[in-house]
Amino acid sequence: MLVVRPAGPDDLDSLLELAILSGPGFTSLPEDPDQLIERLDLSRDSFRGTIDPTARWYTLMLEESDTGDVDGVGGVKAAVGLDRPFFSFRVVNTTQSSPSLNLRLDHQTLVLVNECTGFSEVGSLFLKADRRKGGAGRLLSQSRYMLIGAEPDLFGETVLAELRGVFTPDGACPFWDHVAHRFFPMEFDDADRMTGSTDKQFILDLAPRHPIYVQLLPEPARAVIGKVHPQGVPAMALLESEGFRPNGLVDIFDAGPTVTCERDNIRTVRDARVLAVEIRDRVEAELPSLISTTSVSGFRAVRQKAELTDTTAVLTRETAEALKVRAGDRVRVKS
Repeated sequence: MLVVRPAGPDDLDSLLELAILSGPGFTSLPEDPDQLIERLDLSRDSFRGTIDPTARWYTLMLEESDTGDVDGVGGVKAAVGLDRPFFSFRVVNTTQSSPSLNLRLDHQTLVLVNECTGFSEVGSLFLKADRRKGGAGRLLSQSRYMLIGAEPDLFGETVLAELRGVFTPDGACPFWDHVAHRFFPMEFDDADRMTGSTDKQFILDLAPRHPIYVQLLPEPARAVIGKVHPQGVPAMALLESEGFRPNGLVDIFDAGPTVTCERDNIRTVRDARVLAVEIRDRVEAELPSLISTTSVSGFRAVRQKAELTDTTAVLTRETAEALKVRAGDRVRVKS
């Protein structure tokens, strides 16, 4: 059975393997053991509730219960932009006209902004290639919203996600090569690493202070603004199915899009019900349901068949064991 559970320090080897497999441009999964150790320590402390709620970064692992193999990772940051700026480019459409020439010109510009302060962020969604079918990606993705829905007050009223921008098969990033690199004269990986490990002062020091006219950029750079990396297309589809929509912001390094949704309007957050657990050896149900625990500290999630009524969820013993719940406990269920 696939189980989504909290990540902790013991997951370093698995997380490093996923970081290596994720490839370039996956900012939240650096191939840096020291950064990953810090992230796993932060995840442990976040689930334990021993640090300030706004500083929490919950990391979730997708595990095969029979083998213990970790096949995917996802995460939720409780808040962004509070201790460190959350920089983006806003794509601004402007119109200029000349009545005397009977001319009207539409322009697009990129403007550096820091607009998402206090938003929660869902991200780090990555699965091994052989797990990207059969609903594993949807389970892992939706588990992040079940986590948010378990204790909504721990999260911001708006939730965002950043999608990785376009990279060529050989690892080149058109937007970085033609635009961002002109302002940040370093390797993409170095800028990526510094974004996750510093206070981002280097961005404030070096980023353009004036609008960038998109029409003046080379075609390879123009073509990828707001576009998603091919590997991110399924993730984008999952986000859209939950109600997320582009908000006009793109990443300053790879120009991947940002999407947002109000927390309480995320479909999984809104539609999940809290039901009391009953346990039987067998259950009769046509389709599986998304089922999770009701607290952040003991969070676990599965997609399994359950018999549902207005007040109860009848689970098999195997499902109850995977969730670590007993008869009479409560679970959140989205059918």
